[in-house]
Amino acid sequence: MKHVKKASKRTRAITGASLAAAVALGGFGAYSASASDTTRAVAAPAANVKGNATTTTTHLTIDAAVKAAQAALDAAGKEGQKVTVAVVDRNGNTIVTLRGDGAGPQSPESAVKKAYTAVAWNAPTSELVKRLDNAPTLKDIPGTLFLAGGAPVTAKNAPIAGIGVAGAPSGALDEKFARAGVDALD
Repeated sequence: MKHVKKASKRTRAITGASLAAAVALGGFGAYSASASDTTRAVAAPAANVKGNATTTTTHLTIDAAVKAAQAALDAAGKEGQKVTVAVVDRNGNTIVTLRGDGAGPQSPESAVKKAYTAVAWNAPTSELVKRLDNAPTLKDIPGTLFLAGGAPVTAKNAPIAGIGVAGAPSGALDEKFARAGVDALD
């Protein structure tokens, strides 16, 4: 028969104090939760904005974004390229990402960043790469990627979305496929 070592008085005291604290805090949480149930916060009235304080913008629908992304992915597939396609809205929020079979693990993030960069500057990312000669710190802006493969989508000459493609062996191919996505929206 094995002998079990008894816990020291100090260990038992610490363990007991810890257990008591846990029970007390649990009780406090239960008390706090029940107290807040009886007190209701009064909501502030909604603001009624008047005049020229708002603006309306044009956004790509989810159906159009999926159509563009699929067209770009199909164009890449016809050339045997394994890519990821991302479509972002005017604010850089991702609408859709399609990761093609066999696309590299870096391609989803790169595609989103290329799409964001294209819509932010309303220019193909291959053109933006050329601007780095005169303004090299552009590449330091968070969320951007100055590599070919991004194309803007416009409506009434204003950028409304960006399509980014990543994973082909060259940025020129990535951008060609992104352009196919844009062309699918015409």
